Amino acid sequence: MQRVTGLGGVFFKAQNSKELLSWYGKHLGLKTDDYGSTFWWKDKNGNDCATQFSPMSEKTNYFNPSEKQFMLNFRVANLESLLEVLKQEGITIVGEIESYDYGKFGWILDPEGNKIELWEPIDSVFQ
Repeated sequence: MQRVTGLGGVFFKAQNSKELLSWYGKHLGLKTDDYGSTFWWKDKNGNDCATQFSPMSEKTNYFNPSEKQFMLNFRVANLESLLEVLKQEGITIVGEIESYDYGKFGWILDPEGNKIELWEPIDSVFQ
């Protein structure tokens, strides 16, 4: 079973996320929007794929129950099947699967309490 297919995003807490995002745009040339910066790439089959870079408010609850300052997002091939396998392997599942027009999301905790977001993307929505 294919599990992770790529890095979907890097999310981290910032004291002033909008100001910090503007800094990344001005000084590093990142093309930014309200959600951060999207990096486009192609997978080994030539499909367009996206990876998101997003500073978030230091007050965000999105990383809960983790108390860490960051959260990784991994692209996955089949979220529902993967979560079933991870559950059988004793991995802590956080919340329920959420579906949007750009994909499905699920969350787990690693052994050190880092929340990991798993994303079954629909990249074509972004184009």
